[in-house]
Order: sequence, then C-alpha cells, then structure tokens
Amino acid sequence: MAITAKMVKELRDSTGAGMMDAKKALTETDGDMEAAVDWLRTKGLAKAAKKSGRTAAEGLVGVTVDGGVGVAVEVNSETDFVAKNAEFQEMVADITKTALGVSDVEALKSADMGGKSVADVVTEKVGTIGENMSVRRLARIEGDSVASYVHNAAADGMGLIGVLVAVNGDDTNGVAKQIAMHVAATNPASLSEADLDQDIVDREKAVLTEQARESGKPENIIQGMIAGRMKKFYQEVTLLNQKFVMNPDITVAQAAKDAGVEVVGFVRLEVGEGIEKVEEDFAAEVAKTMKG
Repeated sequence: MAITAKMVKELRDSTGAGMMDAKKALTETDGDMEAAVDWLRTKGLAKAAKKSGRTAAEGLVGVTVDGGVGVAVEVNSETDFVAKNAEFQEMVADITKTALGVSDVEALKSADMGGKSVADVVTEKVGTIGENMSVRRLARIEGDSVASYVHNAAADGMGLIGVLVAVNGDDTNGVAKQIAMHVAATNPASLSEADLDQDIVDREKAVLTEQARESGKPENIIQGMIAGRMKKFYQEVTLLNQKFVMNPDITVAQAAKDAGVEVVGFVRLEVGEGIEKVEEDFAAEVAKTMKG
C-alpha cells in the first residue's frame, strides 16, 4: 500500500511520533493506522515523542580519559530523580565511553553502541523510564595527558560538573588534577587572554569605559584606568592568569610551570547550563495530573 503524506501526518498527530518514525511504522504495517500506532508504542517511540517538548534540564555529565584524550558528555533528563537512577547512570557511562571515538555531539548520536545508535538507545530509555532525555553536549580535549575531575559525583566518572584539563609535559606531580578542581570552582571563561571571546571583552570594556568617564578625569587618565581594570578582569576570568586555589600566592600558569607542564586546554560542563527551566509549583503539577 502506498504511504501518503496525509497518512504520515495523521499518525504523527495522533501519537506525537517523529515524521520518519511515523513513516516507518506505516511502512512496516502496510498502512494499517491502528497497527502503526501499536508498532510505535511497542518501540517506545510514541511515548518518547509525546514527551519531547518537556524541558530536560537535569541529568549528568560523564567524563572519561584514554591516554592523551578526554571527553565530557552532558546527558539530560527532566528530574534529578532519574539522574540518580542506576539504569540512567549506566546509559550515561556507555555513551561517554562511546564518545571517545567521535568528534562532535551529532556524530555521537549516530554512533554505534551495542548494535544500536546512541540516539535510538536514548529513545528506548525514554520509553522505559518515562522522562524526556537528550544527549546535549560533547567536549573533547587532547594533550600529552588529560586529567579529569567530577564535582557532586553521582557515580564513578559522572556528576553535576565535569572537568577535563589537558597538559603537555610529564605530569608526575598530578598538578593537572588540581587544576581541574580549580576549574570546577572558578569556572574560567577561557584558557588565556588570547582565546577569550571578543564579545565578552568588548562588553566589559564598554562598562569600564563608562565607569571611568563618570570620574570626569582627563582622557589620558581614563585610558590608563581602563587598561588597568581590563588587566584585572583578565586575571579574574582567564584560567592561566587566575590565582591558583591550591596556592593563591601564584597563578595557575606558574603552578603548571613549577610542575614542569604546560596547560594546553580545559573543558568544564555543568548540567543544565544555559537551559531555561520551566518552574511549576507542586500544587499546579498535581492539578494537571488529576485533569489528565
């Protein structure tokens, strides 16, 4: 039987399934609409699609290191209860290991994991656990060696904040791990002044310029004030120029130098960063459930 666009739309509207999934269901069932609905339900796809509009802002960041390569992956769920679920944590661990073989999050979603794509594994898990989930971000870093640190760990290698620090040189003193802990605490904007986002620089400079002009001092004095304040700003937001939390008398760059290594990059992922969470009070949530 020929599968028409109208049939696909009807199935999508009734189940909330994605277009390709709806088309596949109709193809598998020779256009039988009821059978197609059942096919989607058995695959967990209808349930998953219906939940796809709900905000997934909780979850875990998984980190893993293999020699000079480290990856951090953020996998989101709707609630922190699911993040504590052993089944969810096992999936995050498997996804993180799989991430070692890819370069970006889209490649990760299509990567093979136990005979299925990562995306399909997540979709199936949505159906069994009953919450919307997503593989949101992947960050990869390389160096002579990479150290990892997880803050607020929920299980081995995963937690609310995942940090990787790559160094060149022989890290016999383990300073990279200490710097990873530093990054978790201070959340620097960049490694150095050279790779700081120009928009951040311009915005800060504009604010400092206005502040300086309000002083009413001559232009040459104002320019000096701006330069001095920008230098302080760089010391606060760039990793290498920050005061090392383990020894505030020196910078991170100096701590690395003293240990005989060079920091070449870092990654810091925090669960839910940048996601606008929809707050709903408990009474409203219960009322909505009762109406359903």
